[in-house]
Amino acid sequence: MPANLSEKMIGRHVKHAVSSGDLVLTGVDKAALQDTTGPLAVRQFNAMGFAKVKDPEKRYIFLDHCAPCPTKEQANDHITLRDFAARYKVRIHQVGEGVIHQLLMERYLSPGDIAVGSDSHTCMGGALGCFATGMGSTDVAVAFALGRTWLRVPESIRFELDGKLKRGVYPKDVILHIIGLLGADGATYKSMEFSGEFTAGMDVEDRAVLSNMAVEAGAKCGLFPSDMKTKAYLKAMGREKDFIEILPDDGADYERTVNIDVSRLEPMVSLPHTVDNVRPVSHKDCWGMKVSQVFLGSCTNGRLRDLEIAAKILKGKQVDKGVRLIVVPASRKVLLDAMGKGVLKTLIEAGAAVQNPGCGPCLGVHQGILGDNEICVATSNRNFKGRMGNPNSGIVLASPATAAASALRGVLTDPREVF
Repeated sequence: MPANLSEKMIGRHVKHAVSSGDLVLTGVDKAALQDTTGPLAVRQFNAMGFAKVKDPEKRYIFLDHCAPCPTKEQANDHITLRDFAARYKVRIHQVGEGVIHQLLMERYLSPGDIAVGSDSHTCMGGALGCFATGMGSTDVAVAFALGRTWLRVPESIRFELDGKLKRGVYPKDVILHIIGLLGADGATYKSMEFSGEFTAGMDVEDRAVLSNMAVEAGAKCGLFPSDMKTKAYLKAMGREKDFIEILPDDGADYERTVNIDVSRLEPMVSLPHTVDNVRPVSHKDCWGMKVSQVFLGSCTNGRLRDLEIAAKILKGKQVDKGVRLIVVPASRKVLLDAMGKGVLKTLIEAGAAVQNPGCGPCLGVHQGILGDNEICVATSNRNFKGRMGNPNSGIVLASPATAAASALRGVLTDPREVF
């Protein structure tokens, strides 16, 4: 029976063919907690009376969202997580190491894995050909203890992406376009599976942008095949031995197929206050929108390539004097690579404030909370009211190029105007 990617990955674990709609109990290869949802998972783990963690070397905790802690309550949560990790010999990643999803991709996730995390953007692991999905804290606590979880095999929507991106257009523009087509709930509990000529040419870091934001259309996961691009990424991370090829079968079943010619796209943005409020940045709704802050970072677009794109636009220039440009590398590796290549120097000279690797302003806890009526252009993934700490502000989601161009001009700007 021909299988799509989600059916193939889940079927490998349960040792029999599965189809969309099936309910299965499956082993979990990797499981992860972070510091805002992790403390609840620890409390639930204890309340359920578990006495040990299954495969603790494959269970991970990340101190990344409140890093460093802005309040005593969050500092106490970090103590809870550090104590849990020490007691059960779970790997813990300290403040400054980076964002959970970036570190999982760099260090741990492998093609074919089933991975769960107490964070909705765990689906970014789909860029590596991994069935990775976010779950509630209680479900992840059970996965820590038993090494198992339940899944409903999702229906799959195939996105056939062809063509070549034009100047000034990036993978973030592609996924914003897709979310605009589907709506914020258009793929609820579906697998978004990416294929086509454009997809085949994407490397894993670009694929990660699409997988990361699959959940913003409600998806359970955002899957790419594990192919030679996957192997190249794993080799660069020193993990080539983790590679296996996983491709969908010819004739596999899909709920529907969406065909997109990416060469027809232009720079896109999501305007306040919903992720599917998508427009081309050239649209009249974007004209003259004053920008007070630009956030370059997050698990969506905080990798070296993203920083390089912004640095190319800002090199030898100064950000608008009315704009705060906040740069947060997604991991320590990204930080060090950007330092070594002079990318951070370029951004700092242009006026950027560079912060330690982590989630930074993305979730509105600290390191960049907005004032009343301010607009932030962010390379992150959510723009609902209050996401960056103030419901009286607005967030525009955009590519690193659009973000950098907007920092330069002080208004929402099409990056093609400043290249």
